[in-house]
Amino acid sequence: MTVFTEETRERAREIVARYPADRSRSALLPLLHLVQAEEGYVSPAGVAFCAEVLGLNKAQVGAVATFYTMYKRRPTGDYLVSVCTNTMCNVLGGQEVYDTLAEHLGVGHDETTADGTITLEHAECLAACDYGPVMTVNYDFFDNVDPGTAVGVVDELRAGGRPMPTRGARLCTLKEMAVQLAGFADERDGAVADGEPGEPTLRGLRLAEQHGISVPGFDPNTPIRSKAESDQAAAEAKAKAEAAKPAAAPAVAPVRGGDGASAPTGTPGNAGVGEPAPAAAATGSTAPDVKAPDDKSPEIRAAETRQPDAHTAVPDAPGTKVPTDSTAPAPRDAQEAEAAGVAANAPAGDGKPAGDEAAAQERNLKEAEAGTGTGGPGSAVASETGVQK
Repeated sequence: MTVFTEETRERAREIVARYPADRSRSALLPLLHLVQAEEGYVSPAGVAFCAEVLGLNKAQVGAVATFYTMYKRRPTGDYLVSVCTNTMCNVLGGQEVYDTLAEHLGVGHDETTADGTITLEHAECLAACDYGPVMTVNYDFFDNVDPGTAVGVVDELRAGGRPMPTRGARLCTLKEMAVQLAGFADERDGAVADGEPGEPTLRGLRLAEQHGISVPGFDPNTPIRSKAESDQAAAEAKAKAEAAKPAAAPAVAPVRGGDGASAPTGTPGNAGVGEPAPAAAATGSTAPDVKAPDDKSPEIRAAETRQPDAHTAVPDAPGTKVPTDSTAPAPRDAQEAEAAGVAANAPAGDGKPAGDEAAAQERNLKEAEAGTGTGGPGSAVASETGVQK
């Protein structure tokens, strides 16, 4: 069983500290990358380590580790070579590239060469269709590859070289890449570089410049405000909006009846004469006023949506009512209802749905022809089969 180094444990504590105390489980993804950086894959010992650090059980950790393809569950080579075989790259020759590499290396999908250098896999999509066929080595891109260039890249890797990707910095091993994915900087010389963007990526920008297209009012020099500045600006905007609201309308004088007496305020009889009708009378809704749903956490809102109860108001639509608790049926009543339903819907002995007996069909046909079906004279409704003529 692997015993993780003190450096790994220190980094694990640093990862967990990035998250609020009640959200420490969110650290699981970078922790899995961290253990993969030490072992080259997520081993059972790595799963146990993550579970211990976060106070989870191993099943919870394993469920995440098996969901994402970036976490390898068996030893992986220094260089993970992924060839896109999805639609666009496949049309452009991606499958031919993969087949050539599989034959050249003597391995199949998710298999590693005998020297432990290369692990080959076919990928569903590498999100670079405009450069297809594409291949990545430890997630760095090699664009517009063909079988010859792909073989050249893997041969150089097996010889100890590190070919330069089409875009990005020079290659690193899978373990070194896992350290970066865990959230730690790569301190190697030349590990970070500004790669040149490819022409297909810039095509949209070129067309926008050519035709004078730009975002209205966009200023690329606009500074990014801090959270405190954003909160202050929002508060000022809210205060300005409140000040701009019109003053409350004066109270409407009471409507005088024919005898000069003042009619009661807010009665339905006054609607459209002196005062608007109450909201309940206008909408027909009996739902009480409730707080905006944003006052509740997403978990509570989701639970109430799935299973409303007497304390959850339904949408305020005409004719709707707030659900109320009712007396649950007695067990005896439920059993009697179930027995009655079973007796009325006995299954057919030949495996056909109930009501398919020949006698019932013949009787229904005669009723339909005679116009004496359940729908009355002229009805063509079959009373037991539910089939309409």
